[in-house]
Amino acid sequence: MPIRVRYVECDAMGFAHHSAYLPWLEMGRTELLRQVGVTYAQLEAAGVLLVVTQMELKYRRPARYDDVLSLTTRVTRATRVKIEHAYELRVSERGGGQPHALTAEDIALMQDTGEDLLFTGASTIACIGRDGRPAPLPEWLAGRA
Repeated sequence: MPIRVRYVECDAMGFAHHSAYLPWLEMGRTELLRQVGVTYAQLEAAGVLLVVTQMELKYRRPARYDDVLSLTTRVTRATRVKIEHAYELRVSERGGGQPHALTAEDIALMQDTGEDLLFTGASTIACIGRDGRPAPLPEWLAGRA
């Protein structure tokens, strides 16, 4: 999923502030659900609520204002009550006053060295019912996770 770093997400140095990453990860989880044909609104309407119980964030290098990033979100494990996700955030196009995209040679070099990798993360989300108590994931969701 592409993300362009907006000015509002940056600190005074022009780097994406660490607080910007959590909404990006939520966007990744939401879009992953959408790709398998389920929206979060449909889950809520069915009385299925998903809450974050754990987050692990590893910042390797900063994203900068106007960079275009590529977020990969994947399910790494699912049980009857929780889903674990892994995230990778890479820079795919320079921004911040550098109007040109990375060349194929730049991208190949970064992939070889891992320099395009900005961030990795992991999260655990758990299912609860409307009463706030733990609940099993619906079978139709557990089978897709």
